[in-house]
Amino acid sequence: MTTSAARSRPCGGSPSCSSAREDTRRIRAFRSAAAVILPLGAQEVAARAEAGTLTDPAGIGPSTAAVIADACRGVVPERLAKLEAEHAGPLASGGRELRALLRGDCHSHSDWSDGGSPIEEMAMTAMELGHDYLVLTDHSPRLKVARGLSPERLTRQLGVVEAINVHLGGAFTLLKGIEVDILDDGSLDQTDELLARLDVRVASVHSKLAMDADAMTRRMVGAMRNPRTNVLGHCTGRLVTGNRGTRNQSQFDARAVFEACRDNNTAVEINSRPERRDPPTQLLELARDLGCLFSIDSDAHAPGQLDMLDYGCERAQEAGIDADRIVNTRPRERLLEWANHV
Repeated sequence: MTTSAARSRPCGGSPSCSSAREDTRRIRAFRSAAAVILPLGAQEVAARAEAGTLTDPAGIGPSTAAVIADACRGVVPERLAKLEAEHAGPLASGGRELRALLRGDCHSHSDWSDGGSPIEEMAMTAMELGHDYLVLTDHSPRLKVARGLSPERLTRQLGVVEAINVHLGGAFTLLKGIEVDILDDGSLDQTDELLARLDVRVASVHSKLAMDADAMTRRMVGAMRNPRTNVLGHCTGRLVTGNRGTRNQSQFDARAVFEACRDNNTAVEINSRPERRDPPTQLLELARDLGCLFSIDSDAHAPGQLDMLDYGCERAQEAGIDADRIVNTRPRERLLEWANHV
């Protein structure tokens, strides 16, 4: 499947839930509509499209009805055509050489937390994009707004991941992971026992982003010194564009934090979401100069967003970061060896 086609695969019945970065609520709305329409059968759906009654069943709104009606008439839905025109092809013009070297993605979300798509669909799309692996990193318990996973739910999810990997037969591996909150005191928001059962752990700050710089520095350095931490996620927490508005970056001693990353063999994430562009260029160059490892991640919340690695690769290549310092250019076995050096 081409990159364009993968970006257009139905995430909730709508292609708009991919590189267009639709909200998770919209992805779930399209999925709900698909659940309503599929049991009706082709003849009834066609009849409703002809009669203009597709919106009668609860859960199908006007925009979804228009997509269904176009499909019934055998034409490419207008919405899909528009999105293909806007998002077809590589998302970034640069970084193609580096993008070809990536073996996987270390930061992704499913509908177990604040993503909009099932784990299986995230895995299948990663396969179609040519990944060897994808790390599933749903949120930890404290982030209730994102339906963070309690220890019990995370334990159940690990069983699901194992079952998926058995089904896939080794051609691709879904790796067990977490995006674990860095708590105020620098500890991680999950039990050490469960963290030890995971393959890769991304640690991120999601709360009190405007805290005092000295306190934030101690908080982040403490987390980087935790031997379970593998990747420092979106380090400044900033938002520079997008439907969530903008947010200033957190203040901290970046040199101290990046030195802690370097000294503890922890990768600095190059978050590929265009609304984040995190770290900012100046901090990205500082981490480069200090000798840090990096992980170029999509932070995908829908299947098509896995393509966002294009943006991170462009930034990394522009910054002159060598591929051998990017952990997800490594084969799965080397990645796991690095991530579990405790």
